[in-house]
Amino acid sequence: MEDLTWEWAERLAVDYVQGILQPTPTCDTWEQIWNFQARPDDLLISTYPKAGTTWTQEIVDLIQNKCDVGRSQRAPTHERFPFIEWKIPTMESGLEQANAMPSPRTLKTHLPIQLLPPSLLEKNCKMIYVARNPKDNMVSYYHFHRMNKALPAPGTWEEYFENFLAGKVCWGSWYDHVKGWWDARHQHRILYLFYEDMKRNPKHEIQKLAEFIGKSLDDKVLDKIVHHTSFDVMKQNPMANYSSVPTEIMNQSISPFMRKGAVGDWKNHFTVAQNERFEDNYRKRMADSSLASRFHFS
Repeated sequence: MEDLTWEWAERLAVDYVQGILQPTPTCDTWEQIWNFQARPDDLLISTYPKAGTTWTQEIVDLIQNKCDVGRSQRAPTHERFPFIEWKIPTMESGLEQANAMPSPRTLKTHLPIQLLPPSLLEKNCKMIYVARNPKDNMVSYYHFHRMNKALPAPGTWEEYFENFLAGKVCWGSWYDHVKGWWDARHQHRILYLFYEDMKRNPKHEIQKLAEFIGKSLDDKVLDKIVHHTSFDVMKQNPMANYSSVPTEIMNQSISPFMRKGAVGDWKNHFTVAQNERFEDNYRKRMADSSLASRFHFS
């Protein structure tokens, strides 16, 4: 492996892919990513960054393995689920991982629907999408930027707030992302879930996921999955908490990868003025979508 201290002295630069900010290694290999060859039995987990991705991955893995916890701890999350557009120095790319993996594969992406490799839609793959309250999503993504050198430095909270509203962050606008996948859900095999529903009634949402995947699980197994995918248990699970990623890339002393997993943490960050500005922006950007009423900010 390269000398990580030198390799990661600076953060990765970013550039645009069709108007969406991405780390430059992703931009440089975009043609290969776009031409990724899906298989009909692939399962894709998609979210805007920091919307419950790792949580959903762990749930899906345990569903697929009927809650064989030892099996789900066979490798860290980032090795079990190829992240198809991800390519950073010192680590195997998501494409390389996916292409080497036997079927059936469970894949991960943060791509907006318009940038999704076409073969995933052409092969009619099952896809799971999770959306999160944008205020909490912004806060979580801000702290993730702080600790992750594979992403640009976020600047101050005030600067990041403005960049998030403008969609000038990696993977683009939250609004465009959640609406794009929402609008596509009837044209493709997409199960669209909400982070807040998963927190409120995890057993119900896990049952929904199991049915979508095609697995029949009894109550006892469902309860076990609820336990093993609770925030406190996952935070202590080295195969789920990203502690295996070198500190030179993810410095969890700055902010833990699994930070709070809470609903409503935005109230600890937003000023009154920011909250008013955000809600005005939200009303304008979501006015054309039936998704608008699904998120509550009280």
